[in-house]
Amino acid sequence: MFRRSFAVVISILGLLGIVAAQKTKEVSDAEYTKQALSAAPKEIAKDAGIIRVGADGSMKTLRESKNGFTCLVMGTDKMCNDANSMEFLHAMMNHQPPPDKLGISYMLAGDDGASNTDPYATGKTASNHWIVTGPHIMLFGPPSKLLGYPETADADSTKPYMMWVGTPYEHAMIPVASSK
Repeated sequence: MFRRSFAVVISILGLLGIVAAQKTKEVSDAEYTKQALSAAPKEIAKDAGIIRVGADGSMKTLRESKNGFTCLVMGTDKMCNDANSMEFLHAMMNHQPPPDKLGISYMLAGDDGASNTDPYATGKTASNHWIVTGPHIMLFGPPSKLLGYPETADADSTKPYMMWVGTPYEHAMIPVASSK
């Protein structure tokens, strides 16, 4: 299980690594770890693995996971993902069908924004419904679609909503108050 999850982590980060590393100023491993762990609740963060992406796309495991969660920094966004959400994100990055599994991802440090309609958008445009969400969790997989959250392109990011509606990568965005 761990080897498979690690392979998924390596694959997704390999795709994102060069871009993310270029956007992130070089910080010490200790500072990187602190930033990555800021994405998760303390009880998850204490045993989560840490993966660091190098400027050349290389991967460095700073800490092995003891609980199935992996934290990382992509650009300036911090995430902490369970194995199922890593599989989901891997599928998205490779334009493959997502797994039929429930996954959870924490972004308790918030995000810098993303298109609410286009999973592959890299910046804000006049038509891609860019949205910035504060501290939140994401639920991936078919069960997330049963929550009944709004499916509007211009969602209110202070309330739960569905992101990437109508794509295979639709998922629930649930704003939360950070405990940090």
